[in-house]
Amino acid sequence: MVSADPHDKDDELVPAQGSTGVKAAGELDGSSYNPMGNPGKEHWKSTYIDAPGFGEQNNIFFAAVEMTRMPMVVTDPRQDDNPIVFVNGAFLDLTGYSEDEVLGRNCRFLQGADTDQDTVAEIRAALAEHKAVAVDILNFKKDGTRFWNGLFIGPVFDREGQLLYFFASQLDITSRRIMQMSTTQAQKMEAIGQLTAGLAHDFNNLLQVAIGNQEIALKSLGNPNLTEKMLAKSQAALQKATKLTQQLLAFARKQRLEPRRVNLNSLVIEFSEILLSTLGERIDLRLDLQPALPACMVDPHQFEVALLNTLINARDAMPKGGTITIGTSILSERKKIEAQRLIGEQYVVICITDEGEGMSRDVVERATEPFFTTKGPGTGLGLAMVHGFVEQSHGRLAIESEVGKGTHVKMLFPVATGENAVAAGNSNGADDDAAAPSGEAGCVMIVDDNPDVREMSSAYLASLGYRTIEADSGEAALDLLKDAPVDLVFSDVIMPGGMNGLQLLDEVRRNYPGVATLAATGYSENLLEKPASAKDLKILPKPFKLNDLAEAVARLLPARRVGNT
Repeated sequence: MVSADPHDKDDELVPAQGSTGVKAAGELDGSSYNPMGNPGKEHWKSTYIDAPGFGEQNNIFFAAVEMTRMPMVVTDPRQDDNPIVFVNGAFLDLTGYSEDEVLGRNCRFLQGADTDQDTVAEIRAALAEHKAVAVDILNFKKDGTRFWNGLFIGPVFDREGQLLYFFASQLDITSRRIMQMSTTQAQKMEAIGQLTAGLAHDFNNLLQVAIGNQEIALKSLGNPNLTEKMLAKSQAALQKATKLTQQLLAFARKQRLEPRRVNLNSLVIEFSEILLSTLGERIDLRLDLQPALPACMVDPHQFEVALLNTLINARDAMPKGGTITIGTSILSERKKIEAQRLIGEQYVVICITDEGEGMSRDVVERATEPFFTTKGPGTGLGLAMVHGFVEQSHGRLAIESEVGKGTHVKMLFPVATGENAVAAGNSNGADDDAAAPSGEAGCVMIVDDNPDVREMSSAYLASLGYRTIEADSGEAALDLLKDAPVDLVFSDVIMPGGMNGLQLLDEVRRNYPGVATLAATGYSENLLEKPASAKDLKILPKPFKLNDLAEAVARLLPARRVGNT
């Protein structure tokens, strides 16, 4: 039950003739547009009155309410469904309704199908607790016109603290919202242009190395040593391209994560030797780890990569050397959690602190942008990748820095609750040279819209003794299955057309239960909605190693002895 006491002990009460107000004192009531340009200190967020009702309407204050262009409403929560009991003329001008059409109705009649229900829930929660609230909400006028409403609602109590009314002021902020959305869209397009340009630059360099070395290798087939050297350099360049793709997926929060229930203290300690060798002799690495740190659900490998990227940035900020501290702590204070726009109850915090040059506010604001860097060499994807990984792990990345005073980079992860299942990781991998199956290996159908990928997979499996059939779409694969005896269907997930790989494999499992299934994708498996028939489906992450493909096929399709049917 909500207490009848409407204010906190620290609130400042302001007596006035016939009423008493509770000052806002700079506290934000919500997320709405603020016409004052700041949270405000002097205006009232709630009030007490001596005389309820609207009998006295012949004074300057009532005249001001009717003369203002700010729409105002009063509702009575003591009546059923909290109906409107007063509106001023500005409200009628804003909404297009007449007074008779609104009095006695709940304010929800202004809502529509596109009104955000989370915002509605925020309003209801505040009213239930007899608290002030300010939100931006999409409302609709009588003629159906949409408008964005900068809404403030505050409670009105009697001297005994009993709730009498809710007062609401409103402001049509549609133009501001449209301008804000246009600005946001322009910023997105600018970011996409920057991302595309940076990606093209880095990939073109890597492709130049790969293509050039392959051309040399083709011209030097008579010199095996040179051919091997050039092919090795080409493969190294392509591996770097793979790493770049993984960083981009991390930035876009679409990388393949395998979260496990882990203790960050343990991960840091186990990883510390590698960190020391990476940071070099000029860096003094110190650990300040909080005992009894609760577990959280993160991908341990990606966490180590994120930690390493953050530490390299800290090291580079101290060219003459210095101290880097890795600290852990627990965040459970509600106000600090809400300040990070998080909703969980408790978070594990890992903080990397350096004594370096620090960053200006402008640089901090851009620090997680892709390809933004203040260093000479470098991709500018380090902190962008860290940010994407933390966000994808349902956490938050916070950066605090001041020029000349160093930087604090904090990663916040929600504490694991209940008996969280440990996600299954990738297999340990096949041996460097996958063993070819003995005897009749069976028939594998390769389904991929990219002919180069399809032909490569087919050629490699054929070299291991498997018979192969190729299809360029899910529909083509189903047609071939009607007549061709197939033992395993290996399909890409994302394919143009009416049927994707998951839908295809669902059809295969339901209609051909004796046929094994395997998938591959460059997207995060976490983002894929597997069909009910394929919850245990094995998915290879692209780009996959051919040995990993061989191992997966061998596990799903054990080699048959010659003569078996």
